[in-house]
Amino acid sequence: MSDLSQPRLSTGGESEGKPAALVAWGLFILSIPSANVLVLVGLVIAYAARTSATGLARQHIEAQIALFWSVFWWTIALWVLIAISAVASIILIGIPFLLLFGVLWFLLSVWFTVKSILGILNLVADRPA
Repeated sequence: MSDLSQPRLSTGGESEGKPAALVAWGLFILSIPSANVLVLVGLVIAYAARTSATGLARQHIEAQIALFWSVFWWTIALWVLIAISAVASIILIGIPFLLLFGVLWFLLSVWFTVKSILGILNLVADRPA
């Protein structure tokens, strides 16, 4: 009875937080088909599991959070540039830039997905992110 009523004060094992990291990577991978809704759920899971995760899982969770925020800010910058190019397309000067920034946004989405797939594969193989 005393084991159940006492809080666990020791540090977690190597796999503490690994299920949450796996779920977050999976949700990151499903971000494109879900119109980026699931990536937000994955981010919430990563932030929630961050305090209890240890070892390799903690590193993966930190990598997930860093990946999200870097891609988020690059996406915002590209959408601003796309909007400016769309307005400039009225006088035809913005069309090449609109195409360029659209392609860059697509490549950023592909990079995010590939990075997430590599992240989940590395976590399953017990390698760093």
